[in-house]
Amino acid sequence: MKKIIAPSILAIDYSQLSEQLDTLKKSAAQWLHYDVMDGHFVPNYTFGVDLLRGISKRSGLKMDIHLMVDNLDLALDIFLKENIHCLTIHYEVASPQQLIEYAKVIRSKNILAGISFKPHTDISEIIPLLPHFDLVLVMGVEPGFGGQPFMANTPQKIQFLKQHITQLQLPTLIEVDGGINASTGKLCVEAGVDILVAGSFVFKGDIIQNIQSLCEL
Repeated sequence: MKKIIAPSILAIDYSQLSEQLDTLKKSAAQWLHYDVMDGHFVPNYTFGVDLLRGISKRSGLKMDIHLMVDNLDLALDIFLKENIHCLTIHYEVASPQQLIEYAKVIRSKNILAGISFKPHTDISEIIPLLPHFDLVLVMGVEPGFGGQPFMANTPQKIQFLKQHITQLQLPTLIEVDGGINASTGKLCVEAGVDILVAGSFVFKGDIIQNIQSLCEL
């Protein structure tokens, strides 16, 4: 499978929003990563559904939503009505059985269901959930803010997941977000990642060239 590049709008320059979204259309990016934070699950607030609609319409890319929120029922009720491609929820906000039920609801809308976890969560706890989700999002930083340094053990987590996904013969994709650039992205690709999310690296400079460099890893 060809790597999917998903620029993160957390790092986009909002004074040049239209111009940068138009540039993304000309790039090799396929998805657009959209972080939703509630100020409770993580210590930051970000984007709502109105901005999502505008960005989705302007970019034309598949919208990849990452919910970093405590109230999943409310968030799902809002975001599952939108034209999105993938929606990822967090392991820490519900019991395993509840997470499985949430995944069923997401999939019933023909949306890919993703599961993510904070860096200090025991990754082995994710393994039993793999058959119920289409994607696992590995955080290369502590979720909440962009521009953080990449955690060195992230490739090992990707490799661990890849081994279990292969053993279970599942089609589950692995996504990584946080601290991704050409160097750290290469480590993640070598470990078996399918989707690279990059924010600061993409938008601080030549957007098309930066995305192309990730495609070539």
